[in-house]
Amino acid sequence: MKSVPTKKRNIIGAALFAAAMALPSAHPAFAEAAPEKGIVAFKYLNYQDEDTNPDFDRVKVNAFSVMGMAPIAGKWSITTTYTNDSVSGASPTEHTQYSTNFISGASKITEKRQAVDLGVTRYFPRGTVTLGQSYSTENDYISRSYSVQGSLSTEDKNTTFTAGGSYTTDTINPTGQTDIFGNQTEYDKRSVAGLLGVTKVLTKKDIVQLNLGYSKGRGDFTDHYKGWDIRPDRRESRTVMTRWNHHFDGSDGTSRLSYRFYTDTFGIRAHTVALEYVQPVANDWTVIPSARYSSQTASDFYYPTPADGVIAPTGTYYSLDQRLSAFGALTLGIKVEKRIAKDWLVDAKYENYQQRADWCLTGGGDKELAHFNARFIQLGVSRQF
Repeated sequence: MKSVPTKKRNIIGAALFAAAMALPSAHPAFAEAAPEKGIVAFKYLNYQDEDTNPDFDRVKVNAFSVMGMAPIAGKWSITTTYTNDSVSGASPTEHTQYSTNFISGASKITEKRQAVDLGVTRYFPRGTVTLGQSYSTENDYISRSYSVQGSLSTEDKNTTFTAGGSYTTDTINPTGQTDIFGNQTEYDKRSVAGLLGVTKVLTKKDIVQLNLGYSKGRGDFTDHYKGWDIRPDRRESRTVMTRWNHHFDGSDGTSRLSYRFYTDTFGIRAHTVALEYVQPVANDWTVIPSARYSSQTASDFYYPTPADGVIAPTGTYYSLDQRLSAFGALTLGIKVEKRIAKDWLVDAKYENYQQRADWCLTGGGDKELAHFNARFIQLGVSRQF
């Protein structure tokens, strides 16, 4: 089902954002020397929609990934990751939220996805070049992606410039949908993306980063499993992200502050502010509390939930998907890490996500949408060798 993969990508995207913010402050996207040791890591993620109506068994996601990195010949490294996730629960056919005045239908869904990522990096005295390829498949969705990224640092290693790009192709075969001849309906989507960034050491305690991103896609963006959903076949987006890491000598802790602005041709404008604080404690423990707030405007073709239940959208494009509505969201989390015998690292993380229409910075949220809550649990273990 296509609606579920979209949901999973939102979930995984949030998890990846959190992981990026958790990078050690001493190496924030800098060109590094070739690694001397390899790494094997395992991650498990459990996600659960939390619905106030006990009659609805909302979406659950269980995902695990295994990552391995090995140095080669002192100048190369190869990294591969395998991810397997499954989704189950009730997926609304017209709305992903419920109001007291309008209840949409819901159907039981079960989805499984497998993905493999491969990256090869060449290290130079002042930079790196990485080539990557990824492939993911599920019963009605296949995605292939190819990427390249390079970095170059100044002679004093205080500034690093980064540039990269990717090309992705998606093939969609909605379950149960056929043409007039009875053949399975097939759709496709093609997208390109680029990134430019600069990271600079300001002082012994401060590191800042600025990234600019752009993506352009053509093809099928419609969610075929939702009623009343027709979207444009082109989408462009731009992002600006800034990060600032500051180390506190007194507590030996590090704060990580970031801001991200997003805009696209669907009409969505989004702001995200995130803060983490990394605090080492006794016996090789580390505690990392975090908070993230995001707010977005509605897409130009979002159709608000009708209070009387009568759906009569106008215009060429329209969608009742609440993910395209105006809302604000707050995520609070806590992560605990423990280093064991130098080569082992274990961690556990809990996050609670709450989304409200009236939390949107610019107002205009759909008042008929019910509040949405979700929680994340993540467990991990890694070993150097």
